[in-house]
Amino acid sequence: MEVKILSEKTNQLLKRKEIQFQVEHEKPGSTSTRLEVKRAVAGALKVNVDLVFIRKFETKTGTHTAFGTANLYDSVEHAKRVEPAYIVKRNIPEKPKEEKKE
Repeated sequence: MEVKILSEKTNQLLKRKEIQFQVEHEKPGSTSTRLEVKRAVAGALKVNVDLVFIRKFETKTGTHTAFGTANLYDSVEHAKRVEPAYIVKRNIPEKPKEEKKE
């Protein structure tokens, strides 16, 4: 998966960097998962994956190219205060629940 950072803007008021990116998918016929894209964007920015929050991500019809926006914060706690709850939930992977033994 190849990530290209299209623009990077600092938002002083919300203390974050707002990123626009482009991703080239390698899998034909399917879009990469949000977590895979999050890891790839974090790798391109050389930051901790937990500090990146993908806001929007969509593949253009008939192509292997997706465009999206992400926010980069200094801390996860600050991100949870600023980002809407649904964005936080989408970006923080749930831990697998233990199965009940009968």
